[in-house]
Amino acid sequence: MESFYTLQGEGFHQGRAAYFIRLGGCDVGCFWCDVKDSWDAAKHPQQTIATIVAEAATMPGRLAVITGGEPLMHQLDLLTSALQAQGFETNIETSGSHPISGSWNWICLSPKKFKTPLPKILPLANELKVVIYNKTDFNWAESYAGKVSPNCKLYLQPEWDKRQEITPLIIEYIKQHPQWEISIQMHKYIDVP
Repeated sequence: MESFYTLQGEGFHQGRAAYFIRLGGCDVGCFWCDVKDSWDAAKHPQQTIATIVAEAATMPGRLAVITGGEPLMHQLDLLTSALQAQGFETNIETSGSHPISGSWNWICLSPKKFKTPLPKILPLANELKVVIYNKTDFNWAESYAGKVSPNCKLYLQPEWDKRQEITPLIIEYIKQHPQWEISIQMHKYIDVP
C-alpha cells in the first residue's frame, strides 16, 4: 500500500527511526481501524521486493516495520530475507490471524476480537500490544498475557478516538498490574506518519 521513513510511534521500539512497509489486504475488519484504505489489496499497485528494499536502503535507519492491513496474509520470507541482507532489523505488527512467514527480529502481536490469533504465533511474540476500547478489554488482554512467553513485553494501548476516556483507566490498571506498560500512539501527537 505504502512505505515511508518515520519514527516508530508505539510499543517497545517507540521513538526509533523506522522504515514502514504497509502491505495491502486485511480480513480482520476492526471498526476503529485507522488505515481502512489498506483492507482491499487490489486498490494498491504491486511493487517488486527489489524496489521496496532499494527504497528502504536509501534511508539511514535500519529498522524495518512490516505492517498492514494484516501483513501475514502475504508470504514474507523473501521480503524479510532481502531486508536483512541490507542490514535491517525486521519487525512485524500483526493480529496473528494468519500463519507466520518471514524471518523476524521482533514480533508485535496485537490480537483482535474480530479474528483471533492462531495458537502457534502466541509463543513467538516478543511484544503483546492490546488495544483497549472498553473496560471488558482488560480481561481479554489478561487472557492473552497468559498465553504468550514469560519474556514477552506487555502493552495496553488506548483506542485513539476514546483516548480521553480510556487512558486514565489504563493508568490505574497498570498501577495495579505492573507487568503491563502503556503504549501511546506518539506519532499521532507529534504529527508524523
